[in-house]
Amino acid sequence: MGNVRRPALEGTVAVRDDRRLSFAEYGPRRGPAIIWMHGTPGARRQIPLEAREYADRRGVRIIGIDRPGIGSSTPYLYPDILDWTHDLELFLETLAIDTVRLIGLSGGAPYALAAGAALPDRVHGIGILGGVAPTRGPDAAEGGIIQLAVHAAPLLTLARLPLGVTLTQTIRLVRPLAGPALDLYASLQPPGDKNLLSRPEFKAMFLDDLLNGSRFQTSAPLADLILFTRDWGFDAADVRVPVRWWHGDADHIVPFRHGQHVVDRLPDATMSVIDGESHLGGLGIAEDVIDTLLDLGPHRARGTGRAVKR
Repeated sequence: MGNVRRPALEGTVAVRDDRRLSFAEYGPRRGPAIIWMHGTPGARRQIPLEAREYADRRGVRIIGIDRPGIGSSTPYLYPDILDWTHDLELFLETLAIDTVRLIGLSGGAPYALAAGAALPDRVHGIGILGGVAPTRGPDAAEGGIIQLAVHAAPLLTLARLPLGVTLTQTIRLVRPLAGPALDLYASLQPPGDKNLLSRPEFKAMFLDDLLNGSRFQTSAPLADLILFTRDWGFDAADVRVPVRWWHGDADHIVPFRHGQHVVDRLPDATMSVIDGESHLGGLGIAEDVIDTLLDLGPHRARGTGRAVKR
């Protein structure tokens, strides 16, 4: 973990109801902005080192945001996922970001899609990496591990804060064993995720993000699970900005059919299959994802590379 360079900038932004959202920023402040929404669990530094280096090399501003209840973000449970976009607007205004693109990994996908539904004039494109699908409403997808959260939602809602405290204390106790624990987790994963987690740079990134983000609190993953089991507050048809979706065809956490189900319901979306990869496969193609996103929107961003060839 010691060889992971700190972000160019970290801080917090005041949002509604005297709350704050914490963030980590990579790359130059004047570059085209990409908001990176971390997975579940995860925090603001869950951004591949490859993407951070790309930000510096190509002049792109990549910002990871801690969701409420992780890092220094004030604990809070949104009524639905769409509601978070009011905080996002304040965040963008504070950081003087006019137009933006978003990347959502796994549990970060609903938040990225919500931004496309609520802020179509500001969001030029969305990239989804193995994103979860709705469990309620007309866009609901059946089956998958997420159904466990559906059944546990009443308990999670009642015990979210005490469970978060317990989780934080547990992580503190096992902190010295974080490296071996991640190795053990990796050994139990399908080949795609196992190979990615065995790479030193990815292991370092995940450990840095986990240990930094959970120093004070860890209720955000529980809030995510609760919100995933509610109506998201918008339909796929409301997301009219371009969406580019990448999904491993061997994803064992979010079934590939869930990703295809949502893509089929979005007005402007394409699916890119990551052959042989499982849930974290999208993290291994960060440069291609960013290149593709920067080519989306009414105006092509400066200093971008070529779009992914399909």
